[in-house]
Amino acid sequence: MIRYVGFVLLLSAFAGCSGDAGDEGFAGLAGLEQSATADMPYSQPGPGDRLSFPADFGPHPQHRIEWWYLTANLETEAGEPLGLQWTQFRQALQPRTADAPAPASNNWPLQAAWMAHGAVSWKGQHYFAEKLARGDMGNAGATAVPFQVWLDNWRLVGNTDNNRWQLQAAGKGWSYDLDLHIQGTPVAHGEGGFSAKSASGEGSMYFSLVDIAITGEVTLEGEVLEVKGKGWFDREWSSQLLKTGQQGWDWFALHLDSGDKLMAFRLRDKNGSFRSGTWLPAGGDPVPLSSEELSLVVLDRRKGVPVRWRLSVPAYQVDLELSAPSGDYLNAGLYPYWESPVRVSGSHEGEGYMELTGYDD
Repeated sequence: MIRYVGFVLLLSAFAGCSGDAGDEGFAGLAGLEQSATADMPYSQPGPGDRLSFPADFGPHPQHRIEWWYLTANLETEAGEPLGLQWTQFRQALQPRTADAPAPASNNWPLQAAWMAHGAVSWKGQHYFAEKLARGDMGNAGATAVPFQVWLDNWRLVGNTDNNRWQLQAAGKGWSYDLDLHIQGTPVAHGEGGFSAKSASGEGSMYFSLVDIAITGEVTLEGEVLEVKGKGWFDREWSSQLLKTGQQGWDWFALHLDSGDKLMAFRLRDKNGSFRSGTWLPAGGDPVPLSSEELSLVVLDRRKGVPVRWRLSVPAYQVDLELSAPSGDYLNAGLYPYWESPVRVSGSHEGEGYMELTGYDD
């Protein structure tokens, strides 16, 4: 999903800093629209564009915005559920082609800014941290071959075959060191990887890895927890912001006990919502879902945030209730949003993750 209207707005004023996020290091700069030129405009994905591997695991410097995003439903040795998130964003302030060399770091270039989020949710507690860096300085970046994404000491690193990754991140009172075993091939959402985000056709390139076996350690307040479970990895890039009038989004990635999987999202505006998704049948090919083919209804709220939902895909006999665990799962960074695990009941049992934005009131 498009995860960050606030990231776009706030990092357009990024004046250059690295480390944990705070009020320091931000000052007014020219808006994003002024950074592209006639000689080097931003590229925008559209219908007919296709994914290319392994290149699309790496950065897309001619696109304005992109992110690498992992959620994980894990459990401890005692069988207790534990949720986990890691995300890294890149915001271009000046486009360049993929094969263009980066500017010299000693010139303190400001062609891109990076932001990383990490979170752990356990027993109703939610730990979150945010880190920022300016681009092309060496302390933040991404490469396709070998696959790696990093910001300071937060790192996602792949092996030669890119089927095993190591993820390390840490914040106040928490850290994790995880081994990820990638199973299956990338899933292209939408039309061959182009995922529309409005009825008028704005969109992004979007793929996922939906079968990731995870083992490792999570440390909370000095207590080391051995964990194992499953992960969902999203990769997305575009050069368009949300369409005018869109107020926020709701995104869900679900692992069903039947072996099927489901991704669904909606973008809200005052006239309704635009919905889309992908049905991933066990052993079958991905099926794109249109607004008419899926339904999302809020059943209950907690402090204004929808925490219980009904998600239906009638064509595949899917009628689910999604429930967040007790607790507050607000990622309280520069642009706050809700990120929590969910339990699935109804026509299928299972688990997954949801992200909700635009519920400031």
